[in-house]
Amino acid sequence: MFFELIEKRRSIRHFTNDTIEASKIERLKEAALRAPSSRGSNHWEFVFVTDRDLIAKLSRAKPHGSAFLSNAALAIVVCADPSKSDVWVEDASIATIFIQLAAEALELGSCWIQIRKRMHSETTTAEAYIAEALSLPKHLAVESMVAVGYPAERKAPHKRESLQDEKIFMNRYGR
Repeated sequence: MFFELIEKRRSIRHFTNDTIEASKIERLKEAALRAPSSRGSNHWEFVFVTDRDLIAKLSRAKPHGSAFLSNAALAIVVCADPSKSDVWVEDASIATIFIQLAAEALELGSCWIQIRKRMHSETTTAEAYIAEALSLPKHLAVESMVAVGYPAERKAPHKRESLQDEKIFMNRYGR
C-alpha cells in the first residue's frame, strides 16, 4: 500500500471547486499530529484554513510558486518554534510530507509551497506576510504551506526507468 501511494503521488496545482469533507480534514489533522519529531518533542503547529478569501490572501505569499493555492479548498500552514528545537525545519518538513501522503491516501491532491527563506516582496518575507495574515504569535516560524483539494488534473506516475538510480550508492560513495 505504501509503495502504491508514493508511486502515484504527484504535485497537484489544479483543483476542482469541491469542498473537502470534514471527516477528511480530521484525518489530515491526525496525520499531521502523528508525524515523527526529534525526541518526540512535537514542536510543530498547524493552521488549517478553509476560508476562501483567506486562502486567496495566502496564495499571494510570494511572487512565484504560491498563486495556485487560490484554487485549493484547504491551505495548511506548517509552523514550529525554533527556540524549542534546533531541528524544527526537519520536523516541520516531515509533518508536511505526512500531510501530503495522507492527502494522497484520501484521494485528494496536494502541493508543497516552500515559505521559509522566501520573499513576499523586496522588503517583506513570505513568512512575515503569512504571520500577519494569520495572526501568528512571534515565536512561530513558518516552514511551508500545503495546498489541498480534489484534483482537477491527473498526472501519470513517474516511470521506474526515470528514477535516478545513479544517485544511490551501496556501502560507500562512488561506483
